Amino acid sequence: MSVLAQRNASLEALERTQFDALVVGGGIVGTGIARDLALRGLKVALVEKNDLASGTSSRPTRLIHGGLRYLEMFDFGLVRTDMREREVLLHLAPHLVQPLQFLMPMYGRGVLYRAKLQAGMQLYDALSFDKSLPTRQWLNKRQLLRVEPGLSPTALQGAWQFYDGQLSLVERLVVENALDAAQHEAVVATCAHVVEFLRDDLGGVVGARVQDRLSGQSLDVRARLTVNATGPWLDLTTQTLRPGRRPLLRLTKGVHLVTPSATRKAHVLFAQKDGRLFFVIPWLGYSLVGTTDTDYVGDPADAAATDEDVEYLVSEARSVFPDGQFDQIYYAYAGVRALVRIEHVAEGKVSRKHALYDHARRDGVPGLVSVVGGKITGYRAIAEEVGDLVARKLRWPRRELPTDAEPLPGGHLRDLETYVIDEVWPRAAAFGLDREQAEHLGSMYGSMTPAVLARIERNPRLAERVCPNEPTIAAQLEHAVESEWALSLGDVLLRRTALGLRACQALDCLDTVVERVAPLLGWDTAERASQVEAYRRELAPMRRFSREPATV
Repeated sequence: MSVLAQRNASLEALERTQFDALVVGGGIVGTGIARDLALRGLKVALVEKNDLASGTSSRPTRLIHGGLRYLEMFDFGLVRTDMREREVLLHLAPHLVQPLQFLMPMYGRGVLYRAKLQAGMQLYDALSFDKSLPTRQWLNKRQLLRVEPGLSPTALQGAWQFYDGQLSLVERLVVENALDAAQHEAVVATCAHVVEFLRDDLGGVVGARVQDRLSGQSLDVRARLTVNATGPWLDLTTQTLRPGRRPLLRLTKGVHLVTPSATRKAHVLFAQKDGRLFFVIPWLGYSLVGTTDTDYVGDPADAAATDEDVEYLVSEARSVFPDGQFDQIYYAYAGVRALVRIEHVAEGKVSRKHALYDHARRDGVPGLVSVVGGKITGYRAIAEEVGDLVARKLRWPRRELPTDAEPLPGGHLRDLETYVIDEVWPRAAAFGLDREQAEHLGSMYGSMTPAVLARIERNPRLAERVCPNEPTIAAQLEHAVESEWALSLGDVLLRRTALGLRACQALDCLDTVVERVAPLLGWDTAERASQVEAYRRELAPMRRFSREPATV
């Protein structure tokens, strides 16, 4: 069956099935909820208006962490929950979530501040009492400069060293949650926009009218309960159900820069301008610098880095790493956080705690539950909380497959390095792939890597590199389209293979990608040109500050 035929079958299933739960939103929280509900044995549908992870989920600092700064807000419960979830994810997705060594340099701090920070580090360790990561350690100035010689030595006192988790490819975590939901019989549809919620005679929500953005076709998806997991779009999606009501969200914008590598380790830093915490982190061979935290008004899809955002991050990063090439920006990305609405508090002080909003109790509209706020680190716990609520409302028995013990599809391995050496590398070498490519495949797909390599057995040409300078192979493009719902160049490059996250963002191999993908999706000459133009438009806000040539 062709890709489009499979998609049409999914759309038909959406319309003809009476679902227990309809999840709206294909970010990390939405896909996590769909997975949780599907593992409980419920009939689940997930619809996303664009692509999986195409919103806020693909624009974070890419960390799995408790959040040291939340201790200052006295959010001890949030930190503890995220510490536990960090440990869970290190085991559920060891190919995607990796330990990351952090340094927190101290410059010219007084005795009281250093004592306060030491107490904070001790509390951070105490709240992660069940961790598998190494404990904190103080490094003096000499030790620190040996580890990170690029630091400015002026007024440097030393640094705290500690460990958290890094999720380099959040997009892959989102995809794997959706894959697991689908493997447990959930119906997943992207490019499926909820136009309106369906209502019964008593005003309750009984599903949603969904428009297929490829064909323009509308279909009614009926469900006993609908879960709104649209993140920063929540108020927009529920405005007809809550006319005149106070918004549920406070939106803030976060900007990150991708620059040449400037550090050996990950760093937690404090801005000289306003004292805000920010990061400089090794990521995919580059440095990831961020983030800002400013109030945002408007459509979250329009969020973009401004001159002020970029100047702030470049200036602050350079003050600590004077030799860093932070003004050589490959690209920048901006995302909008969906926070529980709190007025008269500075952006950075707004709690990252989530809330579940039951529209039956609050608005007199039964059949709809919305997720307000939340962090990527705690997504699984949020999904479990939603699942428990849905199960109570639908009087569904407790599930047999708890999501904190069931690995994600690629997570059936103990140690990534060992898995690559023992399992991936021997098989990849048989197809002419090198060690770098084996490591690349293992880190992206984990225990699903054999499914990608099996494509080469059927067609040896799929072992070819897509770009001479990158390890990505043609089999990954085919896998993205045929097995992971990719329907556009952006889907393939930015949210499946990560080619679009490199410095050139695949602009120098776009023709090759189009030639590989077009036959799979039935694109004619006009559609190929349209797809290239759409991809360029998607990149435009990210590449406004780029020094890289935008070649094809």
